[in-house]
Amino acid sequence: MFKKVCIIGCGLIGSSIARGIKKNKLARKVVSSNRSNKTNKKVIKLKIVDEASSDTKKIVEGSDLIIISSPLSSYKNIILKIKSYIKNGAILTDVGSVKKNTISLIKKNIPKDISWISSHPIAGTEDSGPESGFSQLFKNKWCILTPSKQSNNKDVKLLKKFWRKLGSRVDVMDEKKHDYILSITSHMPHLIAYNIVNTALKIKKKKDRNIVKYSAGGLRDFTRIAASNPIMWRDIFIQNGENTLKMIDRFIENLIDLKKSIKSKNGKKLEKTFRKTKKIRKEIIEAGQDISKPDFGRK
Repeated sequence: MFKKVCIIGCGLIGSSIARGIKKNKLARKVVSSNRSNKTNKKVIKLKIVDEASSDTKKIVEGSDLIIISSPLSSYKNIILKIKSYIKNGAILTDVGSVKKNTISLIKKNIPKDISWISSHPIAGTEDSGPESGFSQLFKNKWCILTPSKQSNNKDVKLLKKFWRKLGSRVDVMDEKKHDYILSITSHMPHLIAYNIVNTALKIKKKKDRNIVKYSAGGLRDFTRIAASNPIMWRDIFIQNGENTLKMIDRFIENLIDLKKSIKSKNGKKLEKTFRKTKKIRKEIIEAGQDISKPDFGRK
C-alpha cells in the first residue's frame, strides 16, 4: 500500500500500528520518531520498526503516510517541525481522541498539497509503551475518520483500506459529532473511573487500608480504566472540555436524582432506572462492542 510509513510516537497505539503494518505487509519500510533515544533503541531491538530517530524532520522525509501517535499537547510542536519536510501528496493522519481543535491546528500549519485526514482508532489497554503493543489491537474495533477539507476522496478511500487491513471497522463523521459522541462513550467513563479510584484512595489513606484487599469486581474494573496514560487523558479533558463539562452537568443531575431516590427509599424508581441501564449492556453485546475476556489488557 505504501513505500514508507512514519509513526511519530511509538507507544501502545503507535507500536501496534507498526506491528500491524509489518504483519500485513502494508509498507516496504516503517520508521518511527520518538523523543527518547531509549525508546528509539527499544523499537529497533524489538523489530517493531526498521529505523527510529529523535530527529523528526529527517525521519519523516519521503514518507507516503505519516501518523501522529503522541499526546494531543505535542501536536503543535510536531507540526511546526515537520511541515516543511513532508513530501508533496503525502497523507497525514493522527490517532487522537479529540478532533475539533486538532483539525483546525493542523489545517492552519501544513502545505495545501498534503492530504490531512484525521483518524481515531477506538482501541487500547491500560498499558503504555512500545513493548505493550500488539498487531491485533484494532481487530473488530471501530476507527473513525474525520477528513478535513484538505483531503481528497482517493486518499480517504486509501486510508479506510489501511485501517481495515489492520482489522478495524471504519466510519466517517465530522469533528463536532465525533467529539460529542466520544465525550459520552469514552471521556466521561474515564473521568468517572479516575474520580472513583481517587475517592477510594483517599478513604484508604485516612481510614481503611483493606479497601484494595477486598476490592470487588466493580472497583477492580474501574482501576483498569483509571490506569490509562495520565498525560494522554489530561490532554483529552482539556481539549474536549466543552463537551465533557456538559456531560458532567448531566451526570451530576442524574446522581442527585439517584441520591434522592435512595434517601426517600424509592425502590420502585431505583429498579426502573437499573432496568433501563441494563438494556444498554445487551445492546453493546449485540453491536459486537463487547470482548470475550473480562481480563482484557491484563498480562
